[in-house]
Amino acid sequence: MSGIPVIILAAGLSTRFPGNKLLYTVEGKPLIRHIVESALNSKADEVIVVVGHDAEKVSQQISDLDVVIVYNPNYRVGMSESVKKGLKAVYRWASAVIIHPADVAFVPSYIFNKVIEKYLETRAPIVVASYKGKRGHPILFSDKLFKDIFSISEETMGLKYVTRKYAEDTVVVETNSIEVIVDIDTIDDLKILGKA
Repeated sequence: MSGIPVIILAAGLSTRFPGNKLLYTVEGKPLIRHIVESALNSKADEVIVVVGHDAEKVSQQISDLDVVIVYNPNYRVGMSESVKKGLKAVYRWASAVIIHPADVAFVPSYIFNKVIEKYLETRAPIVVASYKGKRGHPILFSDKLFKDIFSISEETMGLKYVTRKYAEDTVVVETNSIEVIVDIDTIDDLKILGKA
């Protein structure tokens, strides 16, 4: 089996948001559910959700969905640990992975599809969605980079180390969708998207 899963990073501490932002209700459902449903409705072969902070509460919000939930006990160390936990769950069969932070919560399914299609067409080591030339999420990494990803740490800037190393070979997909560059860190970020 080979395929392209989406790994959603949902283990963080939400330090700048009043309460856990992933549990914050927007348009009738919690933030985490928006992005998980979008990934599930895409052409991705599987959706992995890495939880840590408030793991039980976050997991509860998506427990009825067809996802694999992975717990990262080292979530306080930083995002690198969650990335590696997620990759560990799929690396044996994945030909590439999309790694996506849960707080970039309103990316529509068709953008995941655009990134997957561009990878299948180019087989580039990295394919990234952008808005008006600004790179955002989702980001896809080919299996050729799994070894690099397993060696990341917070000290070496996590995934940024990998994206910089392969910057020359990265294929950028222009989406014309501001959603790909907006991380929901504050209530004001929701306002940018007309969601608050």
